[in-house]
Amino acid sequence: MLKVTSLNINGIRAAERKGFFEWMDTHDADILCLQETRISDADIKEHMRNREGYKSAFNPAEKKGYSGVALYYKGNPDISVGMGCDEFDPEGRIIQATWDDLTIVSAYLPSGSSSEERQAAKFRFLDKFGPWIDEMMQHHRDTGHEYIICGDWNIAHKEIDIKNWRGNLKNSGFTPEERAWMTHLFEERGFVDVFRQLNQEADQYTWWSNRGRAWDNNVGWRIDYQISTPGIAAKAVSTEIYKAERFSDHAPLTVLYDLPKEKYIG
Repeated sequence: MLKVTSLNINGIRAAERKGFFEWMDTHDADILCLQETRISDADIKEHMRNREGYKSAFNPAEKKGYSGVALYYKGNPDISVGMGCDEFDPEGRIIQATWDDLTIVSAYLPSGSSSEERQAAKFRFLDKFGPWIDEMMQHHRDTGHEYIICGDWNIAHKEIDIKNWRGNLKNSGFTPEERAWMTHLFEERGFVDVFRQLNQEADQYTWWSNRGRAWDNNVGWRIDYQISTPGIAAKAVSTEIYKAERFSDHAPLTVLYDLPKEKYIG
């Protein structure tokens, strides 16, 4: 089984203080995708780069203390960053690991909640991101190469994916336009929401506001996903949202895939 975990860490240094690395060492994912690392390259400490049994790759944002993505992995994939976009690549939003027949992406899509300007930027990102992942799907159809896009998409797709859906219909992350983009992703672009394939239950969330008692009352949003090409989606056998400990305002999302682990961890 190949164990793939994704987590918006909301600051790797803050998460470290909450026991993240101790959990990571025992959790033992084969590939761990992080978003919102909020750390510049010069500030990444040796113990962050080199965890026992892992290699790592970081794609920090140019802006200090902002965005950034990372991968921890065990094999020898090719690593690349960005999606060839002058506006968003400097924000450190994409990093990917590619093996012979599999690519795993850690993606941090913009939030639009802070202002109308950032919401407009979010839609510009989606306009670039869509064709970029369309190329993945075309490559999958042509060659059988599989893709898993892990990350914080900052969009809850359906009413089941957000506790207070009626009160958020006009809010960033649950607007009709964003939800329609996600529907198009699954119904037209052909990608699969792996978690929902395995778990159709309500009240399954990955992010909780720090306001009020959202965590205590499980007033959350499901905005973190593993979205994949159909072939590897069919090999997903179990999934978990880990809530026993908190390292961030997001929870780790793990999927086990029925794939030969030794092929990818080396």
